[in-house]
This record gives sequence, structure tokens and C-alpha cells, in this order.
Amino acid sequence: MKIAICVKEVPDPTAEKRIDPGTNRLVRSGENTLNPYDRHAIEEAVRIKESGQDAELSVVLMGPASASRTVDKALAQGGDRSVHLADDGLAGSDVLATSRALAALLERDSYDLVLFGQQASDAECYVMAAAVAERLGRPCVTQAASLELAGSSLRVKRQTETGYDTVELPLPAVVSVSDAINEPRYPSLPAIMGAKRKPHEVLSAADAGLDEGAVGSAGARTTVEGLSTPPAKGDGVKIEDQGDAAERILQFLVERKLVV
Repeated sequence: MKIAICVKEVPDPTAEKRIDPGTNRLVRSGENTLNPYDRHAIEEAVRIKESGQDAELSVVLMGPASASRTVDKALAQGGDRSVHLADDGLAGSDVLATSRALAALLERDSYDLVLFGQQASDAECYVMAAAVAERLGRPCVTQAASLELAGSSLRVKRQTETGYDTVELPLPAVVSVSDAINEPRYPSLPAIMGAKRKPHEVLSAADAGLDEGAVGSAGARTTVEGLSTPPAKGDGVKIEDQGDAAERILQFLVERKLVV
């Protein structure tokens, strides 16, 4: 069985975020890390393999050459090999262009199951798994809270706003997993050291059969027309409780016609 886990490099949550005023794009040259939601997808793939499945786990990523450090993190968590699409022409890709690039990578091999995290912590779009599945012509389930393989099919417990749906779909399939599906493990030191020795394939857009007009800003169908800084908040009112705090808060709200 071949399982692909699509991962993304995202800005470190503790790092200051900057926007390039010339392109209106997020500057990605600072501190970056593995998208935390993708760690749940890697963990689930590893658990499938540990359950007794004869599985090969491939980490698939589209990103700059510097994202090789993020690939190593994914391999240290349990991936067997990686496929890294690294091309400067990919910069500026939106969901449409990115899904086209990822689908091209995935079509190079016969994967039985393609896993995604539920979202990327920088874009928060939630739809990449569905977009890739549409291009591959495969069934797709999102927000998976549990997975169960049964021969040539997959049973998924899907998280919804009101509870859970149980969905059965044939393989090959595409699934995005919820962050509630598992608790990702922390790689051991030997796993971290061994990640660099695992097979690591780096491809250009041309290697993947992608036309330069179909990816990057040329292949994007959305643009950022402008950005503005949020307005500064006004001075707050500090109320120190001297036994009358409740009355003073009520008066404050009444004066602003927030309560009557």
C-alpha cells in the first residue's frame, strides 16, 4: 500500500509576520516550520503502517528549496521518503494553482491513499484536499476523526457541527484529517538523525510536467488588491473594584447604549 502525506511549510507561529508591499504576499524567508495540522496526517499514516499494513509513506511537499528542513521534520516523524517540488516559478500560487501542482506530483505514482491536515495555519482555507481530489478524480472525505481500512475500502468517522457521520469510500481516495484524530508523536533523536538519509526526490515544475503558465502568479485566479493596517483601538477604561465595580460597569454600558 502506498500512502502520500501532503505537507506544507508555514511561518513559525512565534515569528513576526511581514508582507511584501510590492507583491502583497507573505514573506516566507524568515523562521518556518512544518504546518502543525499536517503532523496529525503523518501520525495517522504511521499508525496505519504500525497496525500491520505493508505501507510505504511518502511525504509530498511544494515549497522553496529551503523547505528541505521541513521535509526532514516530516520524515523524522515517520515518513519513508519524500517528493519535494521546488521551483521559484511556483511563488504566488493560490489554491487553484497549488492544487494543480500537487495533483501533478501525486499522479506520478499510484498512491492508494492521500492524506492532508485539515488546514494550513497560514492560509486557513480548508479546501486543498477537496481541490486535489477533484483534479485526481478520486473520492474525498474531510475532517476525518478516525480511519479504518477494510480491504479495498476505507471507513471514515467524519466530524460535523452536530456530531459525526460515518462514510465508507473506495480506494484510492483523498482524506483530510481533523486535529482531534490523534496526538502526534515527537520524533526521537535517532529518527531525527536518520531523516536525512531517507530518499529525498527534488523536482522542478518542468520535471512534474507543469506548464509555467499554470502555476505561480500566472496560474492563480485570485489576487490581493490591497492591504491596510487595522485601526488603532481607543483608550480603554480601567475600573478598579472598590465594592462598586458592578454598578460602574453597568453605567459604562448604559452610557454607550449597549444595555438598556
